[in-house]
Amino acid sequence: MTGRKHDVVVLGSGLAGLRAAIEAARNPESDVAIVSKVQLMRSHSVCAEGGTAAVMQPDEGDSFELHAWDTVRGADFLCDQDVVKRFVEEVPKEILLLEHWGIPWSRRSDGRIAQRPFGGHSYNRAVFAADKTGFAEMQTLYDTLLKYANVSRYDECYVSSILIEDNSFCGVTAWNLTSGEFILIQGKALIIATGGACRMFGFTTYSLTATGDGLAMAYRAGLPIKDLEFVQFHPTGLVPSGILITEAARGEGGYLLNNEGKRFMEKYAPSKMEVAPRDIISRAEITEIEEGRGFPGPEGLDYIHIDLRHLGADKINERLPMIREVAMRFNFIDPIYEPIPVRPAAHYFMGGIHTDINGATPMQGIWAAGEVACVSLHGANRLGSNSTAECLVWGKITGEEAAKYAAKHKESPPFKETRLKEEEARVFTRFSSKGKESAYRLRKELQRIMDSQVGVFRTGSGLKEALDRIQEIRQRLPDIKVTDRSRTYNTDLLAALEVENLVDLAQIIVTGALARTESRGAHSRRDFPNRNDDDWLVHTLAHYTPEGPRLDYIPVTITMWQPVERKY
Repeated sequence: MTGRKHDVVVLGSGLAGLRAAIEAARNPESDVAIVSKVQLMRSHSVCAEGGTAAVMQPDEGDSFELHAWDTVRGADFLCDQDVVKRFVEEVPKEILLLEHWGIPWSRRSDGRIAQRPFGGHSYNRAVFAADKTGFAEMQTLYDTLLKYANVSRYDECYVSSILIEDNSFCGVTAWNLTSGEFILIQGKALIIATGGACRMFGFTTYSLTATGDGLAMAYRAGLPIKDLEFVQFHPTGLVPSGILITEAARGEGGYLLNNEGKRFMEKYAPSKMEVAPRDIISRAEITEIEEGRGFPGPEGLDYIHIDLRHLGADKINERLPMIREVAMRFNFIDPIYEPIPVRPAAHYFMGGIHTDINGATPMQGIWAAGEVACVSLHGANRLGSNSTAECLVWGKITGEEAAKYAAKHKESPPFKETRLKEEEARVFTRFSSKGKESAYRLRKELQRIMDSQVGVFRTGSGLKEALDRIQEIRQRLPDIKVTDRSRTYNTDLLAALEVENLVDLAQIIVTGALARTESRGAHSRRDFPNRNDDDWLVHTLAHYTPEGPRLDYIPVTITMWQPVERKY
C-alpha cells in the first residue's frame, strides 16, 4: 500500500474537475491532486458539442431574469430558484475567463462572441466553438492547468472508495491501472467531479467510461443521492450507435421529420418547434414512432429523421462540421444530401450527490460539482447548454471553497488502517472467484431492462419489473468471474467493478421513479400523466442501506416564481 498526501483531492478530469483543480491551485500554498480513471483529455466532457448558455448581450434583449425563467420553466419547477439566480449571474464571467485563457469561440461578423438558439431558451444564448464546444473548453482548461506546479496528476487511476471518519473526509483508495499499485491518497478536502452514469442504458450518447463510479462511491460512503429518477433523453442519438447529434443541429435550423416527411413538432410545441425542451421533443418522437410514423431500425431502434439539407453546404461545414463527419464515418450519410436517422438516447442525470448552493455535501470536507452533483439547478429537466455552464460555475465555486477549507486545517482526519486492507481485498477478491457470471453479460441484461422499462415513458408495472430484475442481477454480482489475473490495465476486473456501480445507481433510479406517482419533466408516467405539485413538489433523497435505497424528501426552494402550467 502506497500513501500520498495532498490538501485538495479532485476526482474527475472533465470540465468541472479541471475547473475545480485550477481554482484550488490558484492559491500557491495549496497542494492539489487531480485523479482520473482516464488520461486527462479523455474525459467524457470532450463529447459536449453544441454550446454553453450565458447572458452575453443584455444590450440586445437578453437578461439574467430571462435566463433564470427559461431554466425554471424548463426544469418543470423542481429546481431551487436561489441556485438558478446564482448560476445565471456567474456564467458570463466564466465565458470571458475562458476567452482570456485562449478559447477559440465562434464569432459574429461584428467580432462579438457568437450565440445560437437552444431548446427551451427564449434567446439565442448558447456560446459555442463550432460543434466542438466541449473539446475546446476542455483543451483550454487543460492548457491552463499546466501552468500550475502545485498540481499532481494521477492519470488512469480507478478510485474504489471514499474514506470517511467521524463524518469527515480522510482520503480515497485507488488502483493505479498503469502500475497495478493499490494506493491511498489522503487529503483535507475532496471535490467529486466524476460525471454521470448513463452507460446503464444500452442506447446512450455516453462514452464507455461513464459508469457512475463517483456517484456510487459517494452513495456507499453515506452521502445522499438526490433526484436520480430524472434521467434526460436527448432527442437526437444517431441510430444505431447512439452517438450524439448535437442540439445545435436543430438550433442552426434543422428539421425533425416523420416518415410522412412532416415536421411533427408543430403538434407538440408549436411555438418552439425543434427548439422545444428535450423532454417534450423526446416524448414527441417516441409517440410518432409508436403511432407508426417512424422508420424501421435495427434491433428495434426505430427512428425519425433530422434533416439539415436545406441549411446548405456552407453553413453545415462552418457550424456543424463534426456532425457531418460523424454521419459520414459511422452511417455513410452526408447530411448535405441526406437526412440523419435519430431517436431519443439516454444522455444526462438531472440528479446526483446532494449538495448545497456552494456544492458542499453533508459530509465535512467533501464537495461535488458537475453532472455528478445535484445542486438543484436542472430540476426535472435540464435545458441544453446549461450543463457545460454548470460545470464551469460550480467547478470554480467548489475549487475555491475546498481550498479555503483545506487552508484552515493542518492535517486530514485520522482513519483506521484496517479499512485500507479491507478495500484492497474487496477490489481484488475477484481473482479468487469461482463463479461463472460475466460482467459484460450482466451489464447487457441491465441495459436491456433499463431501455425497455425506464425510458422516455414509464409505467408502474414496468418499473416494478425493472426493480425485480435489477435486484436479481445484483444478487449475481458476487459470482462474476474475472479471467485476467494481472493488476495492470485489467479491463476485465474494471468492468466487474463498474457494473456493480451501475447496478446500485439503477436501483436508486427505479426506486425513486416508482415512488414518484406523477409526471414531471423527464419523468413521464403513463399511469400518472399529470404533474402533482400538492404531493410531489419535493426533491427525492436516496440513502444507502444494504437492502437498497431508503427514500426521503425535502422541499424545493422557491424564491421567484410559483409553479404554473408548462406550455411551449
